[in-house]
Amino acid sequence: MPHQIAVVTGAGAGIGRATVRTLARAGCDVALIGRNRERLDQAAAELDTSNVRTLVIEADVADDTAIEAAAEQIEQSLGPITIWVNAAGTSVVGQVAELTAAEIRRATEVTYFGTVHGTLAALKRMRRRGYGTIVNLDLLPQLQGLPLQAVESGARGAVRGFSESLRPEIAHDADRINVALVHLPSINTPRLGWTRNHTGKRLKPVGMVYEPEIAADAICRAVFGHHQDIWVGASGLGTWALRTLAPVWHRTWLASAAYRRQLEKAAAPDDLPDTLEASPPGAYAAHGRFDTVAWKDDSTGTILFTPALRAGLITAAFATGFAALLVDRIRRRR
Repeated sequence: MPHQIAVVTGAGAGIGRATVRTLARAGCDVALIGRNRERLDQAAAELDTSNVRTLVIEADVADDTAIEAAAEQIEQSLGPITIWVNAAGTSVVGQVAELTAAEIRRATEVTYFGTVHGTLAALKRMRRRGYGTIVNLDLLPQLQGLPLQAVESGARGAVRGFSESLRPEIAHDADRINVALVHLPSINTPRLGWTRNHTGKRLKPVGMVYEPEIAADAICRAVFGHHQDIWVGASGLGTWALRTLAPVWHRTWLASAAYRRQLEKAAAPDDLPDTLEASPPGAYAAHGRFDTVAWKDDSTGTILFTPALRAGLITAAFATGFAALLVDRIRRRR
């Protein structure tokens, strides 16, 4: 395997910025792609002591021509791309009836089509050599289908389906290219503060919150461990079991409690910037404002699940739930 050249989109803040640092510590040269040149330069400056080469490219992932040109520039400047992480994304929060088609389209262009554009640019070059890793981001089951989050759920669902269909095509052509999906819970990034918000309330994360370094570690484990799927945290297992064993109750919960789980009591300021159309200025980095509640332990062996481990836990959860239902039915008959 040659020296690793990694590309990270959305590299100026949040998960992308944390991933850039983690890949650099692993010895990868890193190309940083994003819309905010100032933050990209700051992220690259953090790597000065890592003895790796960096390349900063200001580009919008929704622009396929710009991403193709960026990939060509990276290969000319750094060398053959072996890792591509699609971490860029944006969204709109609010009831679907309150959103505009233009808002939904733009968020989908960045999150879904941005992932597609990055994947196509990486795939075109990796197939010349027959190897490489592309990492795309998905949501854990507990965050899928939440009310007020139709735009994010739709885009991530599209990313999931796109990635899963691409895998057998690559296998058919016998290329050693891994398309990995990292399934994430709530992550403490600046994103909730700069998402376009139609609720009138400040947004808060749902369920257990993890620091972006843990997401970055999961991404790197997918890359260097050659995993196709990594799940961060065990909360998605409970949601899966609930959907399977009590779907009506789960829908009822989504229609009531899931609203207040996402919204703070405080009203959202009217002048908050959002990233839908352009990247707002400011000294944003990897972390958001939820450091006091975010899971900080980076000994993540207990919270990262590969397919084999997750399958065993799902089987155990299903068996436990089935046994509970069986016991309940026997008691009712008596």
